[in-house]
Parts: sequence; C-alpha cells; structure tokens
Amino acid sequence: MKSCMVLRRGLVASLMFLLLSGIQSVSAQGKLHLLKFDDVTQLRDFFKYAGNGSIIVSGHRGGYEEGYAENCIEGLENVLKQMPAFFEIDPRLTKDSVIVLMHDATLDRTTTGTGKVCDHTWKELQKLRLKDHSGKVTDCKIPTLEEVIKWSRGKTIINLDKKDVPMAMIAALIKKHKAERHVMLTVHTGAQARYYYDRFPTIMMSAFARNMKEFEDLSISGVPWENMIAYVGHSITPENKKIVEMLHARGVRCMISVAPTHDRLPSKEERALKYKEEIDKKPDIIESDIPTEVWTVLQSR
Repeated sequence: MKSCMVLRRGLVASLMFLLLSGIQSVSAQGKLHLLKFDDVTQLRDFFKYAGNGSIIVSGHRGGYEEGYAENCIEGLENVLKQMPAFFEIDPRLTKDSVIVLMHDATLDRTTTGTGKVCDHTWKELQKLRLKDHSGKVTDCKIPTLEEVIKWSRGKTIINLDKKDVPMAMIAALIKKHKAERHVMLTVHTGAQARYYYDRFPTIMMSAFARNMKEFEDLSISGVPWENMIAYVGHSITPENKKIVEMLHARGVRCMISVAPTHDRLPSKEERALKYKEEIDKKPDIIESDIPTEVWTVLQSR
C-alpha cells in the first residue's frame, strides 16, 4: 500500500510548508525531489493531519510509466525526478530466504520469468528482467529490499506492504539499517501494529481502518495514533465518512487508493477527471499506480 504535498492556499503557505516538511526541490538537489527528515518529529509532522487541505501522493508499487517497471529503484527514481513522493512497495521471499520486491506471488506478469517467486533462488531471479505495465521488457532487475532501504535513505519514505515475509525478518532488516526514519510499515491488524511498535516505538505505520471493526482494533492495540496514517478504502464515502472524522480528530491522515479503480481507465483524460472527483472529496493521501498524473492534476488546481 508509493508522497507529495500540495497546499492550495497561496504561495506563502506553500513555501512555509516546503521549509517545514523536509521536501527539497530538484534545483536544490540537482536530480531528485527529496523527502528528507532530520528527526522523528519532522516525519510525524509531515504525516500528521492538520486540517489545512494538503494532499500527499503515494506511488503504489512504486508507480509505473512507459519504460519503467513497478517495484524497482529505476521506477522510484523516475517518479522522484518529477515530484516528491513516498512509495508503497511489496516485499516477498525467495526460495533461499532473500527478501525481494515483487507485488504478485508469481513472476509471469512483471518479469521475463514464470512460476512462483518462492520457488526461485535469488541467483536465479537475477537472470530475469522486469517488464513495464505494457509488457515491454526493460533493463531493470528485481531488487532486494535491503538495496531499496539503502537507496531510499535521505530520498523518500518507503511503505512496506504485508506479503509473505515474516514480520521478524522485516524487523531485523529495519534494525540492521536503523531505518525507522524512512521506512513505514503497512499493518492490517492492531496486533501487527503492536508487534512493530514494541520494537520500534517511533516508526510510522499505514494501518487499515476501512470500517468500525478495524478502527476499534487499532484503538485497543495501544499504539499511539501519532504513529499512523490510515487506509480507509478506494474513496471517501458516506459509509466511511464517520471513521474519517474520528481519525481526523486524532490527528491521523486518511489515505484512499485509486490504483484498482481510476488508474485502470483507458485514457489520461478520463483518469484526470476521476482524480479531480476524488480530490474534491478531500482525502489526505492519494495512493496511485500513476502518481505523476495525480500530481499533475493537483498542481493544476
């Protein structure tokens, strides 16, 4: 479950936000728009709901464009050359217990290989090449999660989705690289949130809160709300509006995902119209397979 912030209240407010949030521009850095935080307070402030109309964009699976594959460093860098963003990425285990990035359990859709990821060794996977969303083979290889954690430090925040990797292995890798300030963890239950909080009291989490049951599960976990953003579904709807209000009252930003819905529309123009509709419903974070298109719509408002 891959961030940019847009403040639509004038140039002065925008400049103040950029100074306070940790975003650094291309002109300042030469190549990439960066999300860089000096301490946990800055990180939490960036993700905290403040009621100021700001929207953060997350690249789902890192994001994709023609010639770039999902879940790879090259794809992440391509997005950061165009906008500041954070990214949801997908850890999976190989046959020899190496953690790699791959959304699907199988290799067929996104690589030149076939079969299950877990049936192949890391060495075997290195012989493959990744495909872009149209099926075109790229020069990109499957990266390890460790490589991406090292690469992302000082550049962006990576949000690790929950796939088939044991939580203990994820925790060990975060601890090894002292990555609490630039790694976020997707959690589906309060128990998962508590597991990570007990080991990393300052780490940010992307928690499922799509209904009252999930909200209450998080509430009783004992994990502070300041450690969370909340995924509330594909859109802000009458059904989840009350939950959104309760989360906002606790300072929690609410995230929607247009990856399974509007991102699937055939034309850029159709997608833009739907993105605008979602923006008008005032989500705090929009997750998209095509973050650069969402960014363009936000910039135009």
